[in-house]
Amino acid sequence: MHTGHPPISTSMFDHVFRRAGLTMQQVRQDPILFEARKTTVPLHLMRVFGISDGTAMRYITAAHPERTTELPR
Repeated sequence: MHTGHPPISTSMFDHVFRRAGLTMQQVRQDPILFEARKTTVPLHLMRVFGISDGTAMRYITAAHPERTTELPR
């Protein structure tokens, strides 16, 4: 960042990612899911990425479906 240059808008990021075939959401989700595959500790994801406990649990569940058990009805 240089103070002599104008700030970059989210639409500019969106344009750059769209040209690469990505969305801004994918760019954010991919590293979180990658990290979730390496750990089973939601607190780690919460600290590293600043996400909520519920969001961290959803990533852990998506990364490790074999560890998720269905609750009896």
